[in-house]
Amino acid sequence: MSIANPYLMFLGDAPDQLAAKTANGVAKWRPDWCLGQLRLDGCKADIGLADMTLEEAAAAGAKTLIVGVANQGGFLPESWVATLERALDLGMDIASGLHMRLTDLPGMVEKASKLGRSLYDARHTTREFSVGKGKKRTGKRLLTVGTDVSVGKMFTSLAIEKEMRARGMKADFRATGQTGIFIAGSGVSVDAVVADFISGAAEWLSPDNEPDHWDIVEGQGSLFHASYAGVTLGLLHGSQPDVVVLCHEPTRPHMRGTPQIPMPDLQAVIDANIAAGRLTNPDIRCIGVSMNTSGLAVAAADALLQETEARLGLPCVDAFRQGAARLVDALD
Repeated sequence: MSIANPYLMFLGDAPDQLAAKTANGVAKWRPDWCLGQLRLDGCKADIGLADMTLEEAAAAGAKTLIVGVANQGGFLPESWVATLERALDLGMDIASGLHMRLTDLPGMVEKASKLGRSLYDARHTTREFSVGKGKKRTGKRLLTVGTDVSVGKMFTSLAIEKEMRARGMKADFRATGQTGIFIAGSGVSVDAVVADFISGAAEWLSPDNEPDHWDIVEGQGSLFHASYAGVTLGLLHGSQPDVVVLCHEPTRPHMRGTPQIPMPDLQAVIDANIAAGRLTNPDIRCIGVSMNTSGLAVAAADALLQETEARLGLPCVDAFRQGAARLVDALD
């Protein structure tokens, strides 16, 4: 899918700031694509954009209304339908990353078709993929991998793309989750791809390219997470990364959602990802570690980064707080 910008970010009646994490991520990384935010009565979230009505956004040139709020169960409440329908009337497409599809709302497909508008269910791909073939492709690829889920793989990937482009390098962020798709404007939400075809989807997402071009592939899950290791392995085999960057959140006592499984050792995670990645790229290597230190005081975070760097012998940074320059330097 390819989603047109600029966006109007729809926060609905989000009960708290965390519920608007999708909209917040897009606003942080693509502020130039975001015209404003639309909040319904009772909304408790604010992503720092100007509040706009649908009419104001349409007049300002908004092309897509992004459903940027995630609720429990991932459903589209009936109270939002009038807003979504009015957006179509005013000439906007609609994109959502929720589990429930826009196309499942009664009459929505017919209305969009009549008006010549598009509905994007970012979590659900509209195309078919082949199984992975493992054939060597031209160009270069970097994949972010993690000790756990939700440790900053998307933020790290975007920080690396930003640094590469600032240096005049050829680089593209390749989104593999719904928030990343809204940030990139295109991509594949691989957690909705049938397991046999995940590696093939990753191959499609990072095709042959110029020899000096980098695809920065957004990682998902973790090889060490009992729930999500499968999608991680599929991305490793399909993206054929030349390099990986390990992402980690250092304050967690255990794997997210599985308290019986402790957090793994960082070197063990690096070794496992390198071993798995060698199936399709024997020359794969790890160039550094990106830690999400937002839960630590700055002094404690910096001390941990220095200690980890000395222990692993790899650059260790908080790519969002400090930037990704040292990770990109490690490519040489």
